[in-house]
Amino acid sequence: MRLLIAIFLPWLMFFTIGRPIAGIVCLILQITLIGWIPAALWAVYALSQYNTDRKIEEASRRN
Repeated sequence: MRLLIAIFLPWLMFFTIGRPIAGIVCLILQITLIGWIPAALWAVYALSQYNTDRKIEEASRRN
């Protein structure tokens, strides 16, 4: 679900992972049609980093 949000509404995805400043910057970038592609790529990358950080945190809690 978040992947679809990252592709179609990149700025909203940043708000869902708790990075509102990045969301505002992404929204400004997304306003231009040319900036939509970099904004979507940035959002997908940030989402993958968020998921990786959550997995690392969960693994460290188990030990």
